[in-house]
Amino acid sequence: MIKKILRFIAKLIGWFFLITFFLVLIFKWLHLPFTPLMAIRYFEHPDEEIKHDWVPIEEISKNLQLAVICSEDQNFENHSGFDIEAIQKAIENNKKGKRVRGASTISQQTAKNAFLWPGRNYVRKGLEAYFTFLMELLWSKERILEVYLNSIEMGKGVYGAQAAAKSWFGKDAVNLSPNDAAAIAAILPNPREYRANPASNYIGQRKSWITQQMKYYGEFDLDKTRKIKE
Repeated sequence: MIKKILRFIAKLIGWFFLITFFLVLIFKWLHLPFTPLMAIRYFEHPDEEIKHDWVPIEEISKNLQLAVICSEDQNFENHSGFDIEAIQKAIENNKKGKRVRGASTISQQTAKNAFLWPGRNYVRKGLEAYFTFLMELLWSKERILEVYLNSIEMGKGVYGAQAAAKSWFGKDAVNLSPNDAAAIAAILPNPREYRANPASNYIGQRKSWITQQMKYYGEFDLDKTRKIKE
């Protein structure tokens, strides 16, 4: 009986790895029509319209690409999904009782947004690490950024760069200025509470910091052939 149970568990684990591997592989090319968070928000706020228009990364302003990297993960180009130095700093600060943001990279946030649900328990974080590893293995950095910018929550009922650009500034994502992009990036820590336009004093300060970081960061290369800033 115990052997049968163990064999059954082994099969479940094997099927889990096989299915999730091919799921991540398929979305290397296919657009994500929706995310788990969109489904959760639908049931939490059934009267809230979901705005989500997928656009290829070429139709997302290079300003926004740079702004989210400067705001969320300045080591995005160099790490393999996990920023070890940032994680260590976060652990040290937590031990000291300091209230700080987590050390999640853009890759980790993409894994959470595309395949998982919000939460801080060990099971969810473990799955996030697993999907992050698969994405970094199978996807390019450019694809990770593309999925991130098309799936992340950027306001109440607003998901992705195109919907955010339309909702906050009345323009397409490709036409976002540096200030527009910095304003959208500034609200990402809590997009349901903060507004990109008009911006509060706090978001205005964050926007100014992000804009300065964009100037310092300069150009970067996601696939060794394509520059974000020309």
